[in-house]
Amino acid sequence: MTEMTLLTGLFLGFLLGVRHALDADHVVAVTTIVSRSRSILRALVAGLSWGMGHTFTILAAGTIVLVFNLTIPDKLVLSAEFAIGLILVLLGVPLVKQLVSKKAHIHLHEHEAKQHLHPHSHEAAPNHRHQHIRRPLLIGMAHGLAGSGALTVLVLGTMPSVAYGVFFLLLFGIGSILGMVIFSGVISFPFKLTARVSPRFNLWIQGIAGLASIALGLFILWETGFASGLLLPVA
Repeated sequence: MTEMTLLTGLFLGFLLGVRHALDADHVVAVTTIVSRSRSILRALVAGLSWGMGHTFTILAAGTIVLVFNLTIPDKLVLSAEFAIGLILVLLGVPLVKQLVSKKAHIHLHEHEAKQHLHPHSHEAAPNHRHQHIRRPLLIGMAHGLAGSGALTVLVLGTMPSVAYGVFFLLLFGIGSILGMVIFSGVISFPFKLTARVSPRFNLWIQGIAGLASIALGLFILWETGFASGLLLPVA
């Protein structure tokens, strides 16, 4: 492999990481998290946290596979994908429940002699600020485990050494971080805007995001659990 070809392959790893961040399950998962953010900065932090968790798992699992020349069992890959389906369903349910129960409602508040409508919920939200880091970080780590199998197979077939393979995974992770941070910032705009202009409409688009998450999660559960045979008895 020539030096130019190798550099091209490494740069491709970065571009693949950016593209990988925009996979449907990643986009839907992060959208459900960002939908409740009222700050673009918090949305960016959520995207960064997801990307860091995703990169950590990809890099850790991929390095072990490369160093010890292992093959990730199909059963493990399917189990990780199945877990992603469960996570998507769990992320979507609170958003739909909030829409159906209408626990999030509107109050008229007065601050400094100015009145304004304010969306409000009586549901407790302990450690809310910590959720902007911890939850997307853990979800990103789960997504990284689910995607590590196919990626390391690709690296094993194209990189001339373990060191280059690990560097490829690192560039892939950096690309996925960048891609998700950009997406999180962009997707936060409609949620932030509607929260100010029309809290009721904001509630509806959160509910739609929740429905999309549940639908995709159920599809992944069916595809991995039954179409791919994870939950079917071995013949």
